[in-house]
Amino acid sequence: MFFLFTPSLSLILCSFFCRADMNKNCSQQCSKSDSFSGDSDFKVNLKSLLESLAENGPVLNGFYSTSKGKSSTQIFGLVQCRGDISANNCGSCIKNSSVFALSECPESRDVVIWFRWCFLRYSTDNFLGVLDQTSVAVLNDTNYDDPSLVSDGQSLMAGLASSVPYQSLMFQIAVLEGGVRGKRYGMAQCTRDISGSDCGLCLNAQLDAFRTTIGSKKDWEVYGFNCFMWWKNHLELFWSVDDGSDVL
Repeated sequence: MFFLFTPSLSLILCSFFCRADMNKNCSQQCSKSDSFSGDSDFKVNLKSLLESLAENGPVLNGFYSTSKGKSSTQIFGLVQCRGDISANNCGSCIKNSSVFALSECPESRDVVIWFRWCFLRYSTDNFLGVLDQTSVAVLNDTNYDDPSLVSDGQSLMAGLASSVPYQSLMFQIAVLEGGVRGKRYGMAQCTRDISGSDCGLCLNAQLDAFRTTIGSKKDWEVYGFNCFMWWKNHLELFWSVDDGSDVL
């Protein structure tokens, strides 16, 4: 199940599930169909953009933004991989998300694709460096958590929101020791085209907007245009809380 929050924080509810740490699409947004079948310049620019993102994203620490073309056919794009994903998996995800975008949004000039391992966005509007707090919340089909852990978990995620803007990759994982109730894991990340202050605003807005919606679910993920937050009751495939991660 997922919830879509627009920048004004209104709510749309849809059915959706995104289970396990496999590289699968979790959501997408396509602008209203604006056929460019006869616009050869735009198609050439889009092809060049997607190729450039796929080539450079994996070798530049999982993040790359650029633009192609000029004037009315100029298109801006960005890719970002999750901070714990290898370069090979990053490259694979970017290629898959590009194919998915062209398949699912074939006549759209403004496209956002969320995969579990990476994020792709392109638009004819220059969105680079501009904070957009639109987000999608994915609530996986898990039971409600221990009430005492919910409060501690919110504190842990708030700590990540404060810390991530100062990390070199704007990415961080943390673990909450729950004793006999087990561990809980948190992750937060921002796209690296925005400033540290905007990163903090984005993450805190997600916390505020989703606190009542998410409630006490054991497992949830928030995918935004500029930031992402996960709360898990299990260790994800590539996470290593013993190497470079914080225990809060």
